[in-house]
Amino acid sequence: MANVSVFNMEGNEVGTIELNDEIFGADINEHLVHMSVVQHLANKRQGTQKARTRGEVSGGGRKPWRQKGTGHARQGSTRAPQWKGGGVVFAPVPRDYSFKLNKKEKRAALKSALTSRVVNGKLIVLDELKLDEIKTKKFKAVMDNLKVKKALVVLKDQDKTVMMSARNLPNIATVRADMINVYDILKGDTLVVTREAVARIEEVFA
Repeated sequence: MANVSVFNMEGNEVGTIELNDEIFGADINEHLVHMSVVQHLANKRQGTQKARTRGEVSGGGRKPWRQKGTGHARQGSTRAPQWKGGGVVFAPVPRDYSFKLNKKEKRAALKSALTSRVVNGKLIVLDELKLDEIKTKKFKAVMDNLKVKKALVVLKDQDKTVMMSARNLPNIATVRADMINVYDILKGDTLVVTREAVARIEEVFA
């Protein structure tokens, strides 16, 4: 098992922690990591492009003139594509860009991402992260003590005080341990995890 240092909120080393090799020492599969990021971004796409076909525009229920004898070309509706206000031929409809990854693939990708942070020395374990009030300045001071500028901060539970204190920092994101994903891990330059969150990650994803 890998041993990493544990720091307090002042940035001082206060001990070490053993990480589960099944989670933080897995084989890194770059292909699955890439697929997981692509899936995350694809699932966020809205695909809202839409135009109306001739069956969806209003009006046009009546034949504009009789079939023969007028000198005009025959017409069945004023809402056909060639008419002003008519529908669009083969109109685009909202598209679903999402696709599925198998549960084992998603889990392997997550373990690869966590392992990469340990291998690259980008994992910081905090003894605890507690704030007595919602204050961005205090949260930023903790990040400065850890020499962190861009990070994903992982907490065991939904801590409103910490999460709202971090909300205004553009390069810092917070997440619950059971909600982590590959994209957020890789997007943050450093992964900051509380000791309790490490235990929660090992419990959920083992």
